[in-house]
Amino acid sequence: MTPPPSSRAAAFELDLPCARALPLFTAEGERAWAEGWAPTMLSGDTARGSAFRTESREGVRTFWIVTEYDAARGRVGYARHAEGSHLGLVDVQLSPLGGERCRVEVRYTLTPLSDQGKALVERMLDEGHYATFIEEWRRAIEVSLSR
Repeated sequence: MTPPPSSRAAAFELDLPCARALPLFTAEGERAWAEGWAPTMLSGDTARGSAFRTESREGVRTFWIVTEYDAARGRVGYARHAEGSHLGLVDVQLSPLGGERCRVEVRYTLTPLSDQGKALVERMLDEGHYATFIEEWRRAIEVSLSR
């Protein structure tokens, strides 16, 4: 039997209502706050099945497919394939906190495809590393909102 995929979630809060925050977690929306994020749209936008490609600083191409975009429920999800490295899912769930605030939970679920991918998945989903990674998202979003 093969091992199950590995998963990790973390959350943060934003001073935005869900309706204004959700677009920040789309392929195009991340351009506003994620340094170096430069997706190439292959089809669609936010509709289920829309696809895009990114490339890491190390040259790893990742293909993304939108699995869910539900503004009413505050959910967006992606399937991803990082060539030669790993497969996975990224799920973002927004929950209202009252007033103009929301809670953002981000879950990565990954399966390595190689020894290099296994090392990356282990490092990425390490509890401390993942908490820092998601905290960097919060900080970057807040900086972009203050401009």
